[in-house]
Amino acid sequence: MAGYESEHTKFMREWMEKHPEQVEEQKKGRALWWDKPQDLETQRQYAAGRVAQKPYPYSTES
Repeated sequence: MAGYESEHTKFMREWMEKHPEQVEEQKKGRALWWDKPQDLETQRQYAAGRVAQKPYPYSTES
């Protein structure tokens, strides 16, 4: 199954070949939602503030 490629993947590859200007738009969209600068001090504070959870939060047992 290593050679399998979905219909959607084929469509997107062909579409991106026909519309190369969309590569920049794709990068802008990714930067808007995903590629954010990371603040290590804030990450440390989040990690320190975590509270351990029970494996099943709806359990009535202590």
